[in-house]
Amino acid sequence: MASVLGVGGIVAAAAGVALIGTVFAAVHHAEVVAHRVGEPYGTLVLAIAVTVIEVALIVSMMLGAASAGLARDTVFAAVMICCNGIVGLCLLVGGARHHEQGFQVAGANSALAVLAVLTIMTLVVPNVTTTAVGPVFSTSQLVFAGTISLVLYASFVFVQTVRHRDYFLPVETTAPEAHALPPSNRIAWTSFLLLLVSLVAVVGLAKTLTPVLEAAVIWLEVPDAVAGIVIAALVLLPEGMAAVKAARANLLQTSLNLALGSSLATIGLTIPAVAVVAIVLDQRLELGLEAKESVLLALTLFLGAITLGTGRTTVLQGLVHLVVFAAFLFLAVVP
Repeated sequence: MASVLGVGGIVAAAAGVALIGTVFAAVHHAEVVAHRVGEPYGTLVLAIAVTVIEVALIVSMMLGAASAGLARDTVFAAVMICCNGIVGLCLLVGGARHHEQGFQVAGANSALAVLAVLTIMTLVVPNVTTTAVGPVFSTSQLVFAGTISLVLYASFVFVQTVRHRDYFLPVETTAPEAHALPPSNRIAWTSFLLLLVSLVAVVGLAKTLTPVLEAAVIWLEVPDAVAGIVIAALVLLPEGMAAVKAARANLLQTSLNLALGSSLATIGLTIPAVAVVAIVLDQRLELGLEAKESVLLALTLFLGAITLGTGRTTVLQGLVHLVVFAAFLFLAVVP
């Protein structure tokens, strides 16, 4: 094991260095695209691009010898990282620099309402259904869950970009980033293509790290879900960095669009995709969370409703979200 970890450590170190540079490149190109197309389209581009590639990574792992709970663990980790890790860090960094920040309550609450329905219907309801034994859906239930996930996410995107686009626009700010001239179409399209290349590279590097992480999990004798959390965090790095940078620039609405939009895209696109794969390949797909994770999910949704209910945030809300995120990480290692 030591020799494997030694060779793997060299590979992991090289991949880690490349990953850092790729993440910075992805964030830069995402900002260029977002500045050109404006909000909320810019954050939507990054959220969907990352999620589509993340779904491809999950499906490719499902085609191998992955566990039946891979999709559940990945989706839950992404939700906790986005709603507590990224949101908490954005509120903390933004609050520390600007004391108090504002955002659109209507847009944030709309996203949270859809997120609550999607997470409960896909990650909790499988534990209480009786047609199939265990934390799984029957085939018809799985088709229904995948369909409503896709319909709800598509409806949210329509509301976000067409019907009530103003709900997701940043509030008035004096940040120079918000008033700079947008780049040309040529530069924007070039950045969009380079963004896709960067995101593919991020996922590829994350997948390179997977064998080393799995070996480390065995060596450290921690639950298998820890490796999934690390991979999810690596894949979400570009969005996390872009969100924190926006919060520092007093563009908290952009940060929330990224974090909440990523959570919704993760469920709305991942569940239908893995449902199709599971049905076609006749694989067992465990979606129901255990009691501990269900409690953390309920706490996250409850806390989100309080945080997003006033339209103003301070460092305190950021610290509270980060404490919940720390509890999620600690209990994943020490269940």
